[in-house]
Amino acid sequence: MIWKTRITKITGIKYPVVMGAFGGWGKSKFASSFSNAGGLGIIAALNFPNLEDFKIDLQNMKNLTDKPFGVNLSLPHHTLMDTNEDKKTKKRYLEYLEVALNENIKIFTTSGFKAKFLGDRIHQAGGYWFHKCVLIKHAVAAEKDGADAVTLVGLEGTGFKNPFSNTTLINITMAKKLLKIPIIAAGGIGDARGYLSALALGADAVCFGTALMITKECPVALNIKKKWLNMDIFDEDFYNRIFHYNVKNFMSPSMALGHRKEIVPVKAFIEEIIDGAEKILKLWGFKTEEFSTL
Repeated sequence: MIWKTRITKITGIKYPVVMGAFGGWGKSKFASSFSNAGGLGIIAALNFPNLEDFKIDLQNMKNLTDKPFGVNLSLPHHTLMDTNEDKKTKKRYLEYLEVALNENIKIFTTSGFKAKFLGDRIHQAGGYWFHKCVLIKHAVAAEKDGADAVTLVGLEGTGFKNPFSNTTLINITMAKKLLKIPIIAAGGIGDARGYLSALALGADAVCFGTALMITKECPVALNIKKKWLNMDIFDEDFYNRIFHYNVKNFMSPSMALGHRKEIVPVKAFIEEIIDGAEKILKLWGFKTEEFSTL
């Protein structure tokens, strides 16, 4: 089946699936496996304290895949003002950006806080800027700042949260009413039904985080992957880590764990999602060979 959404149209990817930005792990070897499987692999720039190492990894990515991929720039979780220290921080991010632009990267994702200063430069160079946030009001602000798409992370997800976070269900259905730009859904999605449901809610793509961390290519330690596979997502402690706001819990895996039963290659993971979604559509009477939200 051919999958067409505004995100596949912008990026040129085969399936409307996007790799999360993995601090420490989002490098070319892992990201290329996701791109080669039909999604948008993401290299996290801040994994490389040295700009030359970042450049080398981008070049390595192009040797490992001829498919589309993007670069993530995660900003600090606070406003960058005009202090000397904040000016240095902005300059550093722009240096990362210039390295990527010089390597002809066209797709960039940002997160953390307002990234208009990066988005403006990305647009000046003819690229696309996707901003990740957890609140609808921040998504609306990102659209006003010129973002080409937003990723909205629901409460079921992992990472830094906000005490006023909403569920993926509310985030995506409300964003569809309030935004004109494409929406990427994230938060607790780990199987074919979750993927298909997100598209039905109004998303133009799905971003996978925790579910990808228990694939073979993810460089997370094997003992951690096994621990997560055996974790009870309905355990009271796990529930509290996910649904009760606490910055100390930001590295807790998401509710998507409940859908994963074994460690598989990234390619098999994506094929499972897409094949499962196509089977569901056929059960519902979907007869064409193209799924389009355009």
